[in-house]
Amino acid sequence: MGKGGKGEAAAAVAGEGENMAAWLVAKNTLKIMPFKLPPLGPYDVRVRMKAVGICGSDVHYLKEMRIAHFVVKEPMVIGHECAGIIEEVGDGVKHLAVGDRVALEPGISCWRCRHCKGGRYNLCDDMKFFATPPYHGSLADQIVHPGDLCFKLPDNVSLEEGAMCEPLSVGVHACRRADVGAEKSVLIMGAGPIGLVTMLSARAFGAPRIVIADVDDHRLSVAKSLGADATVKVSGNTEDLAGEIERIQAAMGGDIDVSLDCAGFSKTMSTALEATRPGGRVCLVGMGHNEMTVPLTSAAIREVDVVGIFRYKDTWPLCLEFLRSGKIDVKPLITHRFGFSQGEVEEAFEVSARGRDAIKVMFNL
Repeated sequence: MGKGGKGEAAAAVAGEGENMAAWLVAKNTLKIMPFKLPPLGPYDVRVRMKAVGICGSDVHYLKEMRIAHFVVKEPMVIGHECAGIIEEVGDGVKHLAVGDRVALEPGISCWRCRHCKGGRYNLCDDMKFFATPPYHGSLADQIVHPGDLCFKLPDNVSLEEGAMCEPLSVGVHACRRADVGAEKSVLIMGAGPIGLVTMLSARAFGAPRIVIADVDDHRLSVAKSLGADATVKVSGNTEDLAGEIERIQAAMGGDIDVSLDCAGFSKTMSTALEATRPGGRVCLVGMGHNEMTVPLTSAAIREVDVVGIFRYKDTWPLCLEFLRSGKIDVKPLITHRFGFSQGEVEEAFEVSARGRDAIKVMFNL
């Protein structure tokens, strides 16, 4: 993913057959195979990967070889939640040095289109994003990446925590879009990994009371242990909607100012829209359904604002500050760790796909 330029330094150091990566080659098939690095451009860095997390999208690509219109048509290196150590810098990189520990933002935008120029580079039509076809990801010994998308870790932030900046960025971006703050009570639908990082982000943004709802008792217990003020178990049955909204509102003990749907199903979005107070805001974060049937007219006549998010923008500095200061602790979310061998890669993805007590599965390379 280098931009051309400076010779064969990276390729010489990580010669063919030495730099290995986890390749998605077919449905339910991952193979560790050689991964030849591109030349190091003047503004690129070569990073030795040390921590890479598994995301739900990685699992989805493994199971289906596609997400929406993104289709895996040829072997692709998987992984995009990552941190590592700088091994080489291009001549134009001045803010990083060999040996620096960094967290990597995985999307390379064009910086020329109207979205990029307007500051909303996450909407770039020409985005090159780790492990989104046809671009390779970061579950590899080494990768080449633009230096301006590598963020130096504070001394008290681990490489694993650095890799967690990627999912945490989703929560931070959602809270910004939803205008979460010190005077906003927050409902979160879904206590999966993204729901949990969104909950932690909402607290860091100053939300005084947070209620989280989910269908799973274990996930709700984890949410409670991480600081949710109240939890509500719900069902997948739409007939239960009215009663569940009453229980959610009772658990909040007052108005729900902001709801963040981190599941993205018709029922969860309907719950969020109906439970939120008039004049409040609902942010759709999860993407469980491509199409939904929701009570939009009812929300509109109560002037409930509805916004969505796509990935994130300019979140890594704030994520690292939240981690450095202790306002957010992501360490409890890392429930399983694996090394980087063929057997461990296969097992790690099986554990992540099963769910159950697995929140974040992390590779230590």
